[in-house]
Amino acid sequence: MSEIKLFLNEGFSIKDLGNLKYFLGMKVARTEEGMVLSQRKYTLDIVEDAGMLGCRPSPIPMEQNLKLEVGKEEDRFDPSHYRRLIRRLLYLHATRPDIAHSVSILSQFVADPRTSHLEAATRVVRYLKVTAGQGILLPKTGETISWPIPIPTG
Repeated sequence: MSEIKLFLNEGFSIKDLGNLKYFLGMKVARTEEGMVLSQRKYTLDIVEDAGMLGCRPSPIPMEQNLKLEVGKEEDRFDPSHYRRLIRRLLYLHATRPDIAHSVSILSQFVADPRTSHLEAATRVVRYLKVTAGQGILLPKTGETISWPIPIPTG
């Protein structure tokens, strides 16, 4: 490893920052099983930005059998808030496969979101409030990833 660092330093100006702890806003924690990636702070920022810190949490990200459609008869609203929320959820779901399906469905309506779409997105945020500390395990071996992964402290 030292030789590689010296080689890279000859061609580029590099600095060894030690073990990886944060990368692109993701916390990296090493455990005996592998590395855990989480975005707890980013998750809490989403909840706060949505004004839902004091909301009632949801045990699931989306109602079962929820049918979201292009709502011609539903009320319109300023779509910028919905689009910002969906963009943030799309980035978050890299470490949160539990919301991937919900976010995928909600992202289909960014062109013309309606009230029912915003309500469904709000439910995802309520779910995130309860599960902010979860992450994804990148195992050392080829084993199956278990879910949810509690984030190690320290």
